[in-house]
Amino acid sequence: MIPKESTNPKTSFRFLIAGGGTGGHLFPGIAIARELEKRFEEKEILFVVGHRRMESDILARYGYRVTSIDVEGLKGRGWKKGFSVMVKLPKSIFQSASIIKKFSPSLALGVGGYSAGPVCLTARFMGIPTAIHEQNSYPGLTNRLLSRVVGRIFISFEESRAHFKANSVFLTGNPVRDELFSHDRMEPEGRKTFTILVVGGSQGATAINKSFAETLEYLNAKGRNPAVIHQTGETDYERVVIDYRDRGLRGELFPFIQDMTDAYNRADLVVSRAGATTIFEMAALGKPSILIPYPYAANQHQDINARSLVGAGGAEMIHQSDLNAETLAQVLIKYMDNPSALKKMSTCTKKMAHPNAAKVIVDHLLEMIKQ
Repeated sequence: MIPKESTNPKTSFRFLIAGGGTGGHLFPGIAIARELEKRFEEKEILFVVGHRRMESDILARYGYRVTSIDVEGLKGRGWKKGFSVMVKLPKSIFQSASIIKKFSPSLALGVGGYSAGPVCLTARFMGIPTAIHEQNSYPGLTNRLLSRVVGRIFISFEESRAHFKANSVFLTGNPVRDELFSHDRMEPEGRKTFTILVVGGSQGATAINKSFAETLEYLNAKGRNPAVIHQTGETDYERVVIDYRDRGLRGELFPFIQDMTDAYNRADLVVSRAGATTIFEMAALGKPSILIPYPYAANQHQDINARSLVGAGGAEMIHQSDLNAETLAQVLIKYMDNPSALKKMSTCTKKMAHPNAAKVIVDHLLEMIKQ
């Protein structure tokens, strides 16, 4: 049996969490870190990421220690860039060994993304219990390689299991941050304006940003004036602000939404990419959605992610190749005019939820340490 609580919560433990590249990798790691904090009075948690500013900024907001290694992604880079990445690999392993030696972790957990590779590989060969969590339905290259050496593999979608040859694969779901449940999610009394939340992931999505502005203009021309909360991503923010202004549109625009709890709470419907973290957040909160998978995601994993939620009845999917103002507007109008269909989709969305994912993963991690 996996222990539900540590037998000695006052014992000091050090946990190393490696991964990143996007918020979709980091937020599950943060949810697991929060669960670890509940279990131990004395603990140290260190995140190891790459050199992207977004990674450090997100972790700093949550108050976690963070350090970086020199590492880049390999897949889809071309042979010249791939060779450059491979040349840097010994340095990243040396840096990982130095971090592990100084921090002396009780356990190392990889949460996907390129920085998890050298850290978890090095930890494993330094005798540290090591595990990985895979967010997406089709595992990333880093986790497929690490699965051959780590002690346990945690997956979010059952579809992932076929891509791992190891025996220690556990379906846990994708951990969701506790703060998403911290607000009163009852609909504000008297609110009648239909609210759409647009998110393209932590880095934004230019195709969605452009198409949604056109869609909103189309809706306004039809006499429809929904409220809009729109996360544009840092690089596209200024362009989207100008686009809204030039089209005479109104909306709350953010390069990155700090308070996703409030944004989800206010939204009647979400227009989004199909990253695993976003899907499981919407499932946990029962938020219906229109999913537009990123067509260039490795191994089309966003398309596979989206099909899982669509199959449960919790979302509709529009491929980016079919995305235009009229197509998106027609789907939005369908749900704006049919609250019962929207409510049914919300109920179906919850079928995908794994509310105890972080707890289950931490139970496994503690068992690994005990062994």
